Amino acid sequence: MTQAPIHSIPTTGSAQWQAKAELFDYRQAANPVRAGLTEPIPLRQWDPALHQSGPTAVVPLDLSNELGCSAPATSPGLSANFLRIEPGEGLKAAANATSLLFYVLHGSGSLKRAGTPQLDWSAGDLFVLPAGEPPLLTAKATSVLYWVHDGPLLSHLGVEASTARFEPTHYPAALLQRELDQLLADPSSARSNRLSLLLANSDLPQSRTVTHTLWAMLGVVPAGAIQPPHRHQSVALDLIIDCDPGCYTLVGTELDASGAIANPSRIDWQSGGAFITPPGYWHAHVNSSERMSRLLPIQDSGLHTYLRSLDIRFSGGLQGNG
Repeated sequence: MTQAPIHSIPTTGSAQWQAKAELFDYRQAANPVRAGLTEPIPLRQWDPALHQSGPTAVVPLDLSNELGCSAPATSPGLSANFLRIEPGEGLKAAANATSLLFYVLHGSGSLKRAGTPQLDWSAGDLFVLPAGEPPLLTAKATSVLYWVHDGPLLSHLGVEASTARFEPTHYPAALLQRELDQLLADPSSARSNRLSLLLANSDLPQSRTVTHTLWAMLGVVPAGAIQPPHRHQSVALDLIIDCDPGCYTLVGTELDASGAIANPSRIDWQSGGAFITPPGYWHAHVNSSERMSRLLPIQDSGLHTYLRSLDIRFSGGLQGNG
């Protein structure tokens, strides 16, 4: 239940200065993240059918009504979207944002932006842009891209993006695959909690993140693997690139005595689908299929790393399910 303030300051004297002033008992207001006040970030999943047909369009993964945001938002600070572009058509990715990240699920095309060299992109590529003019993406073949930006954060702060904090950067699919293959061939990888590449930018040596607000991980879950739980205070907007039935994520707020997630919710994966993992939730990826799966979590960890608030924690080592 929403609590009323214990005292509203009278508006005598300097009325304009005092009109909005309120006081609360600390016990009522110290943690306002609860239903009916500041709504918690929900678990949510989006079906790939959202982008498998239809005209050229931006398809937002929008939770703004639940979160109380003034514009489309998938978390309080990030907006995730699918871009579907028909052959020969173009789409402007317009947002007041400092960081724009694109991953090409399928298709090919080009990107044009004032002051930036043209980029030709194809399936499996990832690229990021800083603040600037909206880029125009034109498709050669029917294309679907996953687009994440930090516009909701700027809306909350009431600011306009005006300064580029990093250079536009392209991570080609061939480069990413080559580095993944090398990682998987490393004998020490068998003992890792996560098998993944963290994408970084040399303009950001302290955070080692893909932009100064965004974090991106290209990860795999081998056939038969059960990844032990971990958690962090950043939100995760997860894109499932490729999987077979039998891949899923377990999510929950607590661990049991054995280190497993207590009373977990289960999110079954679909290739080309997406889901959100709320901050602070334990989560574990499982692949009970016979083929390796791939995923791309995007987080606001760049911002959390700068604030020193990420607080990533792990429950144990890599296990196999036989």
